[in-house]
Amino acid sequence: MYKKILAGLGGAIALNLLHETIRKNFNNVPEVNKVGEEALNKALDKADMKITNHDQLYAATLAGDVISNGIYYATTATSGFNIASGLLAGIGAVALPKKMGLDDTPVAETTEKKVMTVAYYLFGAVVTKLIYDKIK
Repeated sequence: MYKKILAGLGGAIALNLLHETIRKNFNNVPEVNKVGEEALNKALDKADMKITNHDQLYAATLAGDVISNGIYYATTATSGFNIASGLLAGIGAVALPKKMGLDDTPVAETTEKKVMTVAYYLFGAVVTKLIYDKIK
């Protein structure tokens, strides 16, 4: 079980490294972090809390993203369904924000952003499977 968790965390970290590298070096690319930051603050609003410091909000969102994607990948991408796992996560990242009352512009404003967002999550799933196959 721990090997699946390690592989899932590896895939989640790879996904975030890819996203951050592209986000910081190119324009008009997905900004998944913005959706996560909005979601986190909306959840905290329910508990009468809010993170106003941008660096703290970014760090908390990034940590939550790595943990949640790591768990997701550990349970889905280490099996034979790793491609489907990545595609479903990416499609969810594009389709669900608006349905959850969040601004989907950072990931769904253009077809290119949608495709890139799905590709990020697919990349994370594939990396998870590669890591898992090497360590199992």
